[in-house]
Amino acid sequence: MAEADVRHFIDGDFTAGATGRTFENRSPVDGSLISTVHEGGREEVAAAVAAARAALAGPWGRMSVPERAEVLHRVADGIMARFDDFLAAECLDTGKPRSLASHIDIPRGAANFKIFADLIKNVPTEAFQMPTPDGTGALNYAVRVPKGVVAVISPWNLPLLLMTWKVGPALACGNTVVVKPSEETPTTTALLGEVMNAAGVPKGVYNVVHGFGPDSAGQFLTQDAGVDAITFTGETRTGEAIMAAAATGVRDVSFELGGKNPAIVFADCDMDAAIEGTMRSAFANCGQVCLGTERIYVEQSIFDAFVARLKEGAEALRLGPPEDEAANMGPLISKEHQDKVLSYYRKAADEGANVVTGGGVPDMAGDLAGGAWVEPTIWTGLPDASPILREEIFGPCCHISPFSDEGEVIGRANDTPYGLCASVWTGDMARGHRVSQALDVGIVWVNSWFLRDLRTPFGGAKQSGIGREGGVHSLEFYTELKNICVKL
Repeated sequence: MAEADVRHFIDGDFTAGATGRTFENRSPVDGSLISTVHEGGREEVAAAVAAARAALAGPWGRMSVPERAEVLHRVADGIMARFDDFLAAECLDTGKPRSLASHIDIPRGAANFKIFADLIKNVPTEAFQMPTPDGTGALNYAVRVPKGVVAVISPWNLPLLLMTWKVGPALACGNTVVVKPSEETPTTTALLGEVMNAAGVPKGVYNVVHGFGPDSAGQFLTQDAGVDAITFTGETRTGEAIMAAAATGVRDVSFELGGKNPAIVFADCDMDAAIEGTMRSAFANCGQVCLGTERIYVEQSIFDAFVARLKEGAEALRLGPPEDEAANMGPLISKEHQDKVLSYYRKAADEGANVVTGGGVPDMAGDLAGGAWVEPTIWTGLPDASPILREEIFGPCCHISPFSDEGEVIGRANDTPYGLCASVWTGDMARGHRVSQALDVGIVWVNSWFLRDLRTPFGGAKQSGIGREGGVHSLEFYTELKNICVKL
């Protein structure tokens, strides 16, 4: 795969496909051309799905669980052997600091294969003995079988990590996959095809088709009758469209969707820890993290001190390209997304928000001026009904509101159509447990943020998703349980 020409990966081979359409992949750092990407249509999707279905009946389908796990360990080792290639590709596509991608994105991208390869070898099922009228009895036992061909539609904010978070368990369970990566970040998903071949993954097990959503690869993939299940991470509106497509044929779906996550900071918290954690939850990855906290509620008695310290932290952030070792914040993913985020910056100002810091585009030198940069931004003073507190912005920004008592802040935190995650900062562990259980979300961190045990359930409530990923919870989606009843 040439770096400047990103192709589909179908049935073990890289191909330009038949549509003849391509699109540009441009750097969010300076707007320069990274690569030309081939866009897939109905024909490319059909070929990928057919290859995936054929592989189910081929060597992959005949492998034992230990053999399959061994292959996936080689995939993980192959990613790490080409660490620098994956790091360079991920930073080119996203513009994120190398320090972030090298410590999180690439190692986790590899680890996702080993984690689920090991898990599938040890996960139990169930067995029951039952009486029968003739007194001989019967034995019931369950076995896990692969769901079939899984469509994987992955996002651009953590491209390798979140794609392998789905592909790893899907393959561990014996499925085959067709991946449609975000058009913004196609490179590491395509590069993984080279690793799959080198690791001895049979042809057709892992397929990649590039393109967009409507009238492109994404829509054709979700509509293809040869797809048995669909897993998607991204916007709630896109999830609704995919769910409508999945209704035809009654295909299973797993969704991790949008969020407007609260952080609740009580006066008895460890202020240093709360500031450090909120700095990360508001500004990490330029705010492009589904688990980020765009709504922050701080108890009245420490409100002014908290705002002042978070302002100081935000203004100390250094924006720069991936190769700048001192940089701890990169650009947004694209100029289009920059326009969206800046529209909220303008809306906040129009509504009379107090702009504590930021609110615009930073002055970047030279070629960097052509990138998708925005300032880390903090607001106060808006009512809870404001779109700034209701709609997901997905940028390096947050609104801080004061609160007076526990019951009040729980009600305000829950007043949202989303329910992905929340953070609670308090020195009172009884309160930490109590508030966590009252919040309508799928994940709560107490005195931390983004602390993940990969065996635990991950997913959201309300409009933030359907189903759970992580540990055995991923296996529930990627397998069907078959009960076998044997008359004794």
